[in-house]
Amino acid sequence: MTDNVQNTSTVRLQIDVAKLERYLRSKQIDKFKLPIEVEQFTYGQSNPTYLLIDSDKRRYVLRKKPPGTLLSSTAHAVEREFKVLDALGKHTDVPVPKAYVLCEDKEVIGTSFYIMEFIEGRIFQDIRLLSLPREERKQCWYSVIETLAKLHSVDYKTIGLADYGKQSNFYRRQIRSLQKVLAAQALAEDENGNKVGEVFRLNDMIAWFKRNEIPDETTIVHGDFKVFHPTEPRVIGILDWELSTIGHPLSDLANLLNPFYLPTINHITGLRDVIDLPIPAVDELIHYYCLQVNRPYPIPRFEFAIVFSFFRLIVIIHGIAARVARKQASSAKALQYAKLLNPMIHATFDIIDKGDLNGQSKL
Repeated sequence: MTDNVQNTSTVRLQIDVAKLERYLRSKQIDKFKLPIEVEQFTYGQSNPTYLLIDSDKRRYVLRKKPPGTLLSSTAHAVEREFKVLDALGKHTDVPVPKAYVLCEDKEVIGTSFYIMEFIEGRIFQDIRLLSLPREERKQCWYSVIETLAKLHSVDYKTIGLADYGKQSNFYRRQIRSLQKVLAAQALAEDENGNKVGEVFRLNDMIAWFKRNEIPDETTIVHGDFKVFHPTEPRVIGILDWELSTIGHPLSDLANLLNPFYLPTINHITGLRDVIDLPIPAVDELIHYYCLQVNRPYPIPRFEFAIVFSFFRLIVIIHGIAARVARKQASSAKALQYAKLLNPMIHATFDIIDKGDLNGQSKL
């Protein structure tokens, strides 16, 4: 199944269109003609995302912070999203939408926001790509791997992103930071005073990370949506940069490939127990990535990166549950995603409970 990226609905989180139009008039964005129509995309868990249609029917995308007091500032830092899109768009051939303008004046629509190019393409909700011929499925997956390798090969310092994140101890810092995020999210209450609560066996998970940490590396990392060409099996854009930073490239690779290590959970298709895969096997994709970035294959202790990718998803889902409780959720599917929390925790411990890695890969 595919979703065209203009999958929109009525505006759930209202913005002041008149104020927005006055601001846009002052910025004189190339080819942008007022007045505008505004719709809200159905995707976007962290930052509300809107489709702007100008009077010539050209389309643009606006991303803003959610209203109210936020539990985590990092996941909603649209200023950072704009910075990385602007740098990559101007200085590299990594496929990203053009970033037009960043507005940090909260008087315009209530929160900071930026406007970027609208990319006409496809987002595949089912990673098996069953709507495509088998050969195109392989080409799509190879294109994703090539795109990720291209991003990881960027010299982030030379394009002005040396300060985009700390340049050492990525996993150690991320685990500490995500623990703090979890602690804040756990205190979120619904209207009846019920707290979201802590993550089950969190201390066991953290102890496992400490025992099995892998050597440090640094690149730009992203790990989220890819948009494909409307008809061709190739990536034409990388979206949703809210969690991007300077970090370990294996974290990105693991984020991309973690469905291969997951069982099917509710409406989320996992491939862990599938024998006859309709797409390239995970080992084939890892090998192809290693060829693209000139890295030895197989990758030692790749389970560490996979378990961290599960942990990151747990934090994201836990955050969605917190926003649901506080009525700050921007997605119509937020409640459905929040119910994935406990199954994701159990899938994580399916790996952790096998024991320590001791320098050997078991996946």
